Amino acid sequence: MQLTLREFLTAMHGMLFGGFFLMAIFGLVVELVRSSHTAEPATLTPRGRSLEAWFLIVMAALGWLAVFTGTYIVYPWYRAKPPAGTLDLTAYPRSLLLAHPNTAGWHSLGMEWKEHIAFFAPIVITMLAYVLIRQRIALRQDPKLRRSVLAFALLALVACGIAATFGAMINKAAPVAGGPTITLMRSSQ
Repeated sequence: MQLTLREFLTAMHGMLFGGFFLMAIFGLVVELVRSSHTAEPATLTPRGRSLEAWFLIVMAALGWLAVFTGTYIVYPWYRAKPPAGTLDLTAYPRSLLLAHPNTAGWHSLGMEWKEHIAFFAPIVITMLAYVLIRQRIALRQDPKLRRSVLAFALLALVACGIAATFGAMINKAAPVAGGPTITLMRSSQ
């Protein structure tokens, strides 16, 4: 089992940071919906409040890690321009996608979505973490605030889900590869 460094960092970006971020947003949405349908809001212990705050902070950090690794590590490899006359475009994912009419849409729609919307979900989740940590009492008392928080969480979930789907499909059609090889496991034969 081997991966190149670029494949490894792309997997970290999408599967570790992005995947856990998406799952954490989903968990937040579920909890917000659940808490809006209770007769009496749950009272957390100080330890429970601390754990909740850490969950929100880690969730926001995962979003920022996904965006920054995608923007500053994976994306430059994706956008690399091939030298003039290059016929094998497998090392140049963007050019590979754009070279074929059947895959050009993955770049023109999918990657453009990721480029323009990537920062939206972490910004929204950071804002929600702040509101949920600092405005706990107001959130319990104000149904409009609760609905607004839920609406923003749903928007972040949808934006992140679409970006994750596009990222997986783009990487399937034109994988980011190259760099030193990392051996994860050797065959016993």
